Amino acid sequence: MKTNAWQQDQEYLTLVGDLLDQPAVQKLANYTQHHHSDRLQHSISVSFDSYKLAKSMHLDYKSVARAGLLHDLFYYDWRTTKFDLGSHAFIHPRVSLRNAEKITPLNDMEKDIILKHMFGATLALPKYRESLLVSLVDDYEAEHEFFGPLRQKVDGWFRKIKVRASI
Repeated sequence: MKTNAWQQDQEYLTLVGDLLDQPAVQKLANYTQHHHSDRLQHSISVSFDSYKLAKSMHLDYKSVARAGLLHDLFYYDWRTTKFDLGSHAFIHPRVSLRNAEKITPLNDMEKDIILKHMFGATLALPKYRESLLVSLVDDYEAEHEFFGPLRQKVDGWFRKIKVRASI
């Protein structure tokens, strides 16, 4: 995760604190996501960044924060677990929604955000702008997490080149 700015944002913590306290959410830390992060870190990143954007866009940032945190509430390794009913992109939003409904009441928008967060990989059209926002932030965070170590390595190469060029 880039920073822990989310831990300093009292309004955000008020919105999602009850969820973060849930063992079902904390359990996400036990699962690798996008190779270089765990699922809890990823979910917090998606939730917090979506919350900040939604707030600046005058959207329902409360639903975005809560559903963003719960969008990947599943407990299997998606790289090895396969389903007869469809791909991981199709199945895991439904599993996540079912798991989320076990720990908290959800409004219609929160349900749509969780179900449609794989828009693009699936044909499930988001019903709300907030659903599209979380889907796009999820894609951004996945890329950021996956390519982060490579990006750091390339940045190091450029720093070495700059130092050599200035000698």
